[in-house]
Amino acid sequence: MMVKQHMLFTLYSVCGIVLKDILAVSVAATKNKVRGAQGQVPLVQNMTVTEGGIANLTCRVEHNDNTSLQWSNPAQQTLFFGDKKALRDNRIELVRATSQELTISISEVTLGDEGLYTCSLFTMPVKTAKAFLSVLGVPKKPEINGFTKPAKEGDQITLTCVTSGSKPAADVRWFRNEKEVKGAKEVNASGKTFTVKSSLRLQVDRQDDGVAYTCRVDHVALTATHEETTQVLEVHYAPVVNIMHSATLPQEGQYLKLECVPQGNPSPDPVRWTKDGGVPPDHIIVEGRELTFTSLNKTDNGTYRCEANNHLGTSHAEYKLVIYDPNAQKNVPDHALIGGVVAVVVFATLCLIIVLGRYLARHKGTYLTNEAKGADDAPDADTAIINADGNHAHAEEKKEYFI
Repeated sequence: MMVKQHMLFTLYSVCGIVLKDILAVSVAATKNKVRGAQGQVPLVQNMTVTEGGIANLTCRVEHNDNTSLQWSNPAQQTLFFGDKKALRDNRIELVRATSQELTISISEVTLGDEGLYTCSLFTMPVKTAKAFLSVLGVPKKPEINGFTKPAKEGDQITLTCVTSGSKPAADVRWFRNEKEVKGAKEVNASGKTFTVKSSLRLQVDRQDDGVAYTCRVDHVALTATHEETTQVLEVHYAPVVNIMHSATLPQEGQYLKLECVPQGNPSPDPVRWTKDGGVPPDHIIVEGRELTFTSLNKTDNGTYRCEANNHLGTSHAEYKLVIYDPNAQKNVPDHALIGGVVAVVVFATLCLIIVLGRYLARHKGTYLTNEAKGADDAPDADTAIINADGNHAHAEEKKEYFI
């Protein structure tokens, strides 16, 4: 009995030693594994992708002891655990799965895919790294509103350009025939995207007819190009008329053509020709806007008028035809010479009259002064008369001649 007890005690002792060694080895292995795991850190990077594009998410570990890697979406749903796909989404695919890397791709990215994605390394404890996926919203093609065809000269119109779906907000610019003009911008948020509106207020005139106004949208998601829409204005205005002539100095027997050139929208057609307020003579050819003289003569002299109109107004222009006679112009120098001689003679006569007038006025004053001599010193009126009479006697001896 004592022998059996001793053998059992010995067996228990051996088993205890063995179990103790096993536990020691297990604890040591666990400690080594924990110390190794402490040097394993998952590495990820943030990413920006355009809506509709492809996002590649990569998680790397420099030193891994075959510990599994996992990608989760912003809703903490597992996408891939190692090379095993966990979420049924045909857009998500495995690119690369090794002990040191797990890379997945998301195609046809939407704004809903934006957020924090988590890479997990299943060590003790679990280590994670987060990467933010930014999605750029692509602005839609702009639309131009506010133009009603056609506008009338002097009207005020407001062109409005609208683009939606951009993230961040798009930049909207206006161009008038490729020259930038400033508009009033307004930005409104709609969920994750923005709607941008720009208004351009105009008072149109005839210079705006046929002008192209372009609304251009610039955005970081539009790397290679930009979105734009063009609106060509149509402006109606009253006509303005000009008359073009083929000869600067028309002469008798020459050919002459007058062309009526009206500018208006709608185009004023046909035009109306008159001569001195009446119908042009039969020998003058009238074809639409043209008036043709095959051989000019003096009877064609007069005022020719072209009149054009549309629903906004009436306008006219006049051309005064005076036929030039080269023979009559040869006598022009003789007439000029005669006129010059006459002018000189008239001027000389006027000068002579002025000189004679001043001479006569001076001598007449001297005569009156001598006649009154002696009267100034008389004591009374009778004496003055006597003295004056005496002076008349002497005055008869002095004669004056007037020429």
